[in-house]
Amino acid sequence: MWKLVNGKMVQTTDETRIKFRTNISQEILQQLEDLSEEYYTYNNYLLENGLRNVLEQGLVTYDKNLRPKDRVQYKTTYDQELLESVKQLAKNHKLFINDVIEYSVGHINFDELKTKDHKNRIE
Repeated sequence: MWKLVNGKMVQTTDETRIKFRTNISQEILQQLEDLSEEYYTYNNYLLENGLRNVLEQGLVTYDKNLRPKDRVQYKTTYDQELLESVKQLAKNHKLFINDVIEYSVGHINFDELKTKDHKNRIE
């Protein structure tokens, strides 16, 4: 993001975001890639949108027996407060964080997505 400092534009890192590594289904990652191209956004913006919607509902109905077998390591950044809330939700439902992340893909609201331009915003 960009900030106006002493009359000059300075590119800064968003301090509210943290790196997080987990394992996610390859099929879901491919689905996210396709959606991110279609909606001019990034995978993590799609995931964050879905996670926020799941948190609003406060309910996760996830069948542990249907966990994907094609999981691969996935690294990205998340909003720190959002990730902490997701960790707590996963703990409350006795799930892994990657289960909640994969579940959230079905709860993306495409009318409220951040675009790729969001990371270049001016604050």
